[in-house]
Amino acid sequence: MDLQLPLWFEIGSLVGLTLILLADLLIILRRPHIPSTRESALWVAFYVLLALVFAGLMWLFAGGEYAGQFVAGWLTEYSLSIDNLFVFVLIMTQFAVPRRYQQEVLMVGIIIALVLRGAFILVGATVIENFSPVFYLFGAFLVWTAIRQAFPGGDQDSDTNTESFIVRVLRRTVDISDHYDGAKVRTVVDGKKMFTPMIIVFVAIGVTDLLFAFDSIPAIFGITQSAFIVFTANIFALMGLRQLYFLLGDLLDRLRYLHYGIAFILAFIGVKLVLHAMHVNELPFINGGEPIGWAPEISTWMSLAVIVLSMAVATGASLIASARDKRASTATDAAAAVAEEKGTPPTVDHPGTD
Repeated sequence: MDLQLPLWFEIGSLVGLTLILLADLLIILRRPHIPSTRESALWVAFYVLLALVFAGLMWLFAGGEYAGQFVAGWLTEYSLSIDNLFVFVLIMTQFAVPRRYQQEVLMVGIIIALVLRGAFILVGATVIENFSPVFYLFGAFLVWTAIRQAFPGGDQDSDTNTESFIVRVLRRTVDISDHYDGAKVRTVVDGKKMFTPMIIVFVAIGVTDLLFAFDSIPAIFGITQSAFIVFTANIFALMGLRQLYFLLGDLLDRLRYLHYGIAFILAFIGVKLVLHAMHVNELPFINGGEPIGWAPEISTWMSLAVIVLSMAVATGASLIASARDKRASTATDAAAAVAEEKGTPPTVDHPGTD
């Protein structure tokens, strides 16, 4: 039996999630501060629990397939959102954003991301409904993105240059002061109204969100074609991202293999999309416009297993490598200290050599 989500559930969910986001924003505006590790951990746990409760309600009202699609989509978007944090850290560092106001900057970035992704989802859902061969394009794009993610190089520099170009144009177009004025976007310098550097940070984050939307939306449409599930999975992935930023902190630098896990997920979904396109093929120059019977359909639960396993392996390998390097560094420091006491040059064992 093919169950459908009740309309009241969809509307009520969107209203409830919007109210939660607004409450979160008001808390930041009324009390800008640097959240403690405990505070950040509690908020992240709350949002993760909320997502799991939401999945449970979907299972209750529409069955396991819908719930599985949501969880798989949420985890995919969550992993891609964690990848966003690396770029956010670079932006905050590049523009020397005071740590006290980084929460507000992140919240603005999340709102921009939701607006952009909402627009992409509406367009994507319409295109998919009226042009099924788009799955071939989405699949090929995700495989290419996976290769770029696994082997970053010139493309990463191109993204940075695009962002820098937009920032340069902004500086030439409007008057921007040299210093921040709290979290304000506008300030007065020598009697003249000017923008603060905060406007540049917002634009940089907006451009970053736009670039990530190109990757994330085709990825989740490879898991579900329900616009409601796609949008709510994106909301839950972005909720708590601000607190996760402060919770992970320096840990981000230790997740050195995370991009390989994300690349594998994108490649897997890309292949899944191509197989789905073959399964429902309508292109006249492929198999005479007829569906390709031997092309398998990868189930939601297999997708979920691949996503979880990929992130677990990438995270575990990163932490093991980081711990190994830390032990090697400690041993080197100890050897250097002993050698200094004896007045002899230390013998250093370099990591990765026998």
